[in-house]
Amino acid sequence: MERQPDGELRFLRPDGRTLPEVPAPPNVADDPIHVLRARHEAQGLRIHARTAMPGWLGERLNVGWAIDVLHPLAAPGIARRAFSSDS
Repeated sequence: MERQPDGELRFLRPDGRTLPEVPAPPNVADDPIHVLRARHEAQGLRIHARTAMPGWLGERLNVGWAIDVLHPLAAPGIARRAFSSDS
């Protein structure tokens, strides 16, 4: 950090290059909640108190099943064998 002759501060990276100025913050509407709700409605989104609530009931994760389902290249059974306790 360097203080300029006019009193302004100049911030430098460890290699001596000047850090860029911080951009101005974005304009926020007078009623951002109304704007957000209108945008969601236009997109057909229904956000409510249970939107982010998972359907999980606390059971243990079946890692092999999760990989088989989520990874398109996982061959059936390979993930189960890799994570089974019998190996």
